[in-house]
Amino acid sequence: MITAAIVGILIIVVIILVVYNVKINKKIQKFKNINQKITNLQVVQDFMSTIGETSSVDEKIQKINNILIEKYEIKYSTIVVFNGAEYEIKASNVDKKHWDSLKSLQDVDMFKDSIQTAIPKYVTVNNEKERLPYQKMEFGRAKSAIFFPLYIDNVYIGYWIMESGTPHDFDNVDITILEVIKDNIVSVLKTVVHQKTLESIVRTDLFSGLYSEEYLYGEGKKIIDQYTISTMCMFKITNLEEINKTYCRELGNEVITQISNYVKANISQDYVFVRYMGPKFVIAFSGVDTEGVAGFVNDLKTAIENMKITLPEEQEEFTKQSPDSGIEVRNLKEQVATPRLNFVLSSYYKGTGLEEVLKKLEEYLDNADKNESDITNI
Repeated sequence: MITAAIVGILIIVVIILVVYNVKINKKIQKFKNINQKITNLQVVQDFMSTIGETSSVDEKIQKINNILIEKYEIKYSTIVVFNGAEYEIKASNVDKKHWDSLKSLQDVDMFKDSIQTAIPKYVTVNNEKERLPYQKMEFGRAKSAIFFPLYIDNVYIGYWIMESGTPHDFDNVDITILEVIKDNIVSVLKTVVHQKTLESIVRTDLFSGLYSEEYLYGEGKKIIDQYTISTMCMFKITNLEEINKTYCRELGNEVITQISNYVKANISQDYVFVRYMGPKFVIAFSGVDTEGVAGFVNDLKTAIENMKITLPEEQEEFTKQSPDSGIEVRNLKEQVATPRLNFVLSSYYKGTGLEEVLKKLEEYLDNADKNESDITNI
């Protein structure tokens, strides 16, 4: 009887312990899930913060890759994007000597089905002596990997591959969590694609030697947004069209060149100066309020409007084809242009719409009387 009672008690204790362990495991799993959700949320927040930074697109993608490596303790992570002509590695913590193979994975048979079906591909080896099939000349670096094809609006744009130096390291990984990460990578790439377009279409103007308007929204904004407040100044050569018609376009081009050179020589390197469009130019006085700019702009305007601009000697005489008289020789030695400028200023605050401020300045100059030559603060 006593033995039976002891056995019964032990059975009850064992049952209680089993139930307790089950509950503890459920709580641990619950906490793990909560912790994973918190990590995912932090990653998303970090991604969004990175998108809002003033760095270049490539710098943003590299930082996002670093976030993935740190938050999810990934050994190797590489993001490859097709740029329209070729595949290029946008971010990776793998030694560059392996990049040729990493940016050619779309040609590897085992990944072609993954790209076509948009389903991730997991590959691994069984022991340390083996190597992954896509590795051509590397043996000891990666022993398991997961390949994720990337799509924007059902259009294949590249892939993300995470690797480990341990065989079967991803056997028990939660693919759904990695899918969320992949979707976040795609969201970032989709968001920054417009910035990349702006960065790639920046041109240098022939006559002024200045960057075009697009520069303001990329590298220019990066400089401007180092400060909380700046002054955006747009000015227009109001009589440029008149100079072109009365004299010649060559003299009008010379006016643009000399004004641009004078402004460049007299402003700080911390300021951004671009040819905005046609006769309009923009100076971004980074970190300076409108009151601090007013005096300088007034002196700048006075100096430029006192210029007497002529063509260089080598352009003083040129030939022009005339439909009536064949070759016509024009002497331009007596042609002198005096520019007339109209300025408008406005404050710009970091984090607000730079394009909206510039649009407001441009609208003012376009709607102003063509004879207006002033400095206006709006």
